[in-house]
Amino acid sequence: MKNILELKTKTKTLRGTIKLPASKSISNRVLIIRALSSSDFEIVDLSKADDTLLMQNLLCKIQNTEKQPRTYRTEIDCQNAGTVFRFLTAFLSATPGNWELTGSERMKKRPVKILVDALTNLGADIQHKGEPGYPPLLIKGKKLNGGMVKVDAGVSSQYISALLMLAPLLPEGLELELSGKTSSAPYIIMTLRVMEKLGISWAYNGRKIKIKPQKYNPTDFIVEPDWSSAAYWYEMAALSENADIFLPGLLQNSCQGDAVLPKIYEHFGIKTKFMETGIRLTKTSEANQSFSYDFTPNPDLAQSVIVTCVGLGIPGEFIVPDNLRIKETDRIEALMTELKKLGYEIWIKKSGSNSIITLPKQIMEPNNKIKTIKTY
Repeated sequence: MKNILELKTKTKTLRGTIKLPASKSISNRVLIIRALSSSDFEIVDLSKADDTLLMQNLLCKIQNTEKQPRTYRTEIDCQNAGTVFRFLTAFLSATPGNWELTGSERMKKRPVKILVDALTNLGADIQHKGEPGYPPLLIKGKKLNGGMVKVDAGVSSQYISALLMLAPLLPEGLELELSGKTSSAPYIIMTLRVMEKLGISWAYNGRKIKIKPQKYNPTDFIVEPDWSSAAYWYEMAALSENADIFLPGLLQNSCQGDAVLPKIYEHFGIKTKFMETGIRLTKTSEANQSFSYDFTPNPDLAQSVIVTCVGLGIPGEFIVPDNLRIKETDRIEALMTELKKLGYEIWIKKSGSNSIITLPKQIMEPNNKIKTIKTY
């Protein structure tokens, strides 16, 4: 039986305090680093998102099965969690044992060749069980040497983050050369800053990342609230007539790339006041007549911002990376399909490794059912 949630409101005024969930992006990175450092430091405010709970459970399973005979193959099922699959691909490559890394039917259609090739160049033993370049993977974990490797940075920053977190433990360290236009670059910076908080030094000039062999410094870690989740409250504030919303815990100097939200939503009349204990959102002016944005650095914000434009009847042009098509669902197709139900025919044009979405000026029709399609 399908669940249908009907939303209604008697007022267009929003006021209140919203406790955001912890960042799952930071949480998943810290969990991997804790496992790599073979320590048990405390992680405060760990995300309760499905992906993070799955990561916890799988790392526990891996730890408990490392004692099995080397001929025994352990299945690690990442279900529909792409971050978990990519991070564990690198982690298991350097973890002694025989592993079968798999996932949902959707996961088996999501490419992983770039990461596998990079790890193989570092000495990993990884085979494809099914179609080459896609899950499932058969991994024989062993000690990797490290060295220099070149990676196409235009498909997924998670490939790069997976390699970076492993880098300090490699005897030769890692020199990672990025080719192509880097997708989701702020997430690479996030990974490096989380590693830095846990004792790792690094050098990054935009095209090359160098990490020498060194040890993580296990220390208790507090996870920030999730800036990506704040996007929905920015969206609702923009769609309201009056808004006064407090989001505790968000930091101005956050390591999260989606902390760019205050600058984006200035265009929609939303003022962000940074306070000692969080941020306050207020509706102070009318939105711009049109809005355009390049979401290549922050692809997870594309849907919220584009739907904000839809709700306000604002036309715009947006650059989105094609890797949104290989998420847990095809987010570009999902956006086009669901907006069509509201009377919007958005236009999509291919441009290199990106798509350009053009949104016409139109007011949406109410009283339509929208599918969430396992996405944002």
